[in-house]
Amino acid sequence: MASVASPRRGAGGWVVGLLGVVLALIGLTLTIGGAWLAVLGGSPYYVLAGLGLLASGAMLVRRRALGAWIYVGVYVATVAWALWEVGLNGWALAPRVVAPTVLLVLVLAALPVLDPGPPGRRKALVGLAGLVVFLVVGGVVVAKANQAKVDGPLPAVAAMTDNDPSLLRVGVDWPAYGGTYAGQRYSPLGQLNPINVRKLERLWMIRTGDMPSAAADGKYGAENTPLKVGDTLYVCTPKNIMIAIDAATGQTRWRHDPKVQDEAIPYTAACRGVSYYAAPDAKPGQACATRIIEGTLDARLIAVDARTGVPCADFGQDGQILTADGIGPSAPGMLSITSAPTIVRGVIVVGHQVLDGQRRDAPSGVIQGFDATTGALRWAWDMARPDRPDRPPPGETYTKGTPNMWTTATGDEALGLVYLPLGVSAADYWSSGRSPLEKQYSTSLVALDVTTGKPRWSFQTVHNDVWDYDLGSQGSLVDFPTAAGPVPAVVLPSKKGDIYVLDRRTGQPLVPVEERAVPQGGLEPEQRSPTQPFSTYHTLRKPDLTERQMWGMSPIDQMVCRIQFKRAKYDGFYTPPVADRRYIQYPGYNGGSDWGGIAIDSSRGVIVANYNDMPNYNRLVPRKEADAKGWAPRGEARGGSMKTGAEGAGDPQVGTPYAIDVNAGWRLPLTGLLCKEPPYGGIRAIDLRTGKTLWDRPFGTARTNGPFGVPSRLPLTIGTPNNGGAVVTAGGLVFVAAATDNLIRAIDLKTGRTVWQDVLPAGGQATPMTYAVGGKQYVVIMTGGHHFMGTPIGDQVIAYAIK
Repeated sequence: MASVASPRRGAGGWVVGLLGVVLALIGLTLTIGGAWLAVLGGSPYYVLAGLGLLASGAMLVRRRALGAWIYVGVYVATVAWALWEVGLNGWALAPRVVAPTVLLVLVLAALPVLDPGPPGRRKALVGLAGLVVFLVVGGVVVAKANQAKVDGPLPAVAAMTDNDPSLLRVGVDWPAYGGTYAGQRYSPLGQLNPINVRKLERLWMIRTGDMPSAAADGKYGAENTPLKVGDTLYVCTPKNIMIAIDAATGQTRWRHDPKVQDEAIPYTAACRGVSYYAAPDAKPGQACATRIIEGTLDARLIAVDARTGVPCADFGQDGQILTADGIGPSAPGMLSITSAPTIVRGVIVVGHQVLDGQRRDAPSGVIQGFDATTGALRWAWDMARPDRPDRPPPGETYTKGTPNMWTTATGDEALGLVYLPLGVSAADYWSSGRSPLEKQYSTSLVALDVTTGKPRWSFQTVHNDVWDYDLGSQGSLVDFPTAAGPVPAVVLPSKKGDIYVLDRRTGQPLVPVEERAVPQGGLEPEQRSPTQPFSTYHTLRKPDLTERQMWGMSPIDQMVCRIQFKRAKYDGFYTPPVADRRYIQYPGYNGGSDWGGIAIDSSRGVIVANYNDMPNYNRLVPRKEADAKGWAPRGEARGGSMKTGAEGAGDPQVGTPYAIDVNAGWRLPLTGLLCKEPPYGGIRAIDLRTGKTLWDRPFGTARTNGPFGVPSRLPLTIGTPNNGGAVVTAGGLVFVAAATDNLIRAIDLKTGRTVWQDVLPAGGQATPMTYAVGGKQYVVIMTGGHHFMGTPIGDQVIAYAIK
């Protein structure tokens, strides 16, 4: 009579044995890594769990049912530990319990092999049924706990007013980058509302034809917000092609190509906007009576007729001027204009984007004012040479390495002031050698008199900045309510998350700003300020990081990130740079509010701010090591390699003792996932009067993100990095794209809930705008994508309306 093979020795037994080997290997990894983490002062969970998995795996290899029950015990302890560490935070629970749950299913399924007969099968079925119930109930509870909450009712409509006459032009038109030069990104149009916006459809879409060539290396990110004046939209493409489009039909009326070369592309090819100017003394029908003015990647100002696109003959030389005159020699791409110029009292105010991290003697951050009609230089503000308002004499240049303005200024026509958000002195992460005036103006908002080019006041947000917290956001002008009545104010968001409210006439804070003690020491202890300015009005910044916030795809990922966290230098916000190891900067240089800025509904008194919440994992690299790696400034080759000026890892900082390696996302090397737990970005409504949060929610889904760079396609809200701003309307809607999930959304201003969305054909890293033509309200966005954000690059301009 033939013998029957024991289940423990058959195919099922070998599968169980293999499962035991897998558990043992995982356990060995957790034991070794967990022991390292424990020695560093981290959580002991991983070494304990590792030992448990080793025991479980050994028993399963021997086909012992005890191995399954040991794993069940480890799993129960894991769930209890996870809930103790992070509560019901769904994304924080994921790496702690998802992979262990998958293993639990396999272990329970192995029970009939380990314990043959009905008892073993019953135990397996009961265990699996219990697990299903646990997951369903737990999932519902976690989902409820992670719903966005509205913290309070919105202020009443018309609770505030704004008497700036320039705001009255917004509505039918969108005549400036931020709606107006007040930069509120608000429209009084109310045809679209949270009820009927669900009917919004694409009305037309055009392709600009400006896509990256092979030489451009994919460095594109249009970032453009069109203007609308009369019946025409004005768009600029990544390489500064200007296009006039029929606002109702999308038909192209004219194109002007300034022939910018690929070598002029800085970090990315981007044109955030153009400017519109109507000459006050022009005769009807006169050429260039109305004109479009654009700054280019190769540092030119170009003026063309708004009706025809023909260059304005009276502007500079054949319709253009070179803004780099007096700057001195610089490699292509080191100096560019990516933001829309600001025009106040007939003066075009323009700064430059200067590549970060290249060299201490980088091109000057000089601010220039040009006549909007003739293009003649009215003045130049070289902060280190305030006595010299003109171009430098032959053989000299504007002061090198001074803080620059790469983003968009705000303008007050009545006061004759422009408000300049300034960056950091060249070399960013090394401060020795900066002049007193550089230290005074770095990372400051400076109010410049547009008629003289001289500072009226300045307000500094970071003292002697070595964290690259340059001011990337345009300030927004409002009438701010005080006990003495409305006060002309500028609301200033920052990368570090603080929002400041300043009297725009004097620069004095209207809500207190406190100097608080910050961590000291680091590489240049004598350079560090003992205090830094903290806004008491509002901050988008989250509490300091802890080990518990480390993340990944599995417990092993999370353990690796915890080890990295414990090994790095981190003393909390404003941790000074160190040279002996990596150090954590949180928020990172792409944290808080960037070039998208904020939107303000002044009728309701509500600020809408989308923001980033990501750390940097930095390392200062000694000069000798950086040279050996071939890290060199833009346009220079060293050691057979060339540093092309891409932002982030490998910035050479020539002229200082250290280069900088900025791990901007702090990613795991294998899976590409971020080490900090989600969310990585959010959107928030804030009461303008009090600074109180009205609602706050993670912003962006996981549909285009996943491990190993593979899109998950999951519509789950995770909160992604985002670039680009929002526009808010009188209809109670917030229109915003910006996130890495390639969606444009309409959000109910009252609740923070998405009430409409559309999938874009490319990344939406641009601020939308809205206007009316023919009695119909339109919403328009340019989908250029962004290589730094990892979104698809495109060339579409899309208009939405209700048909």
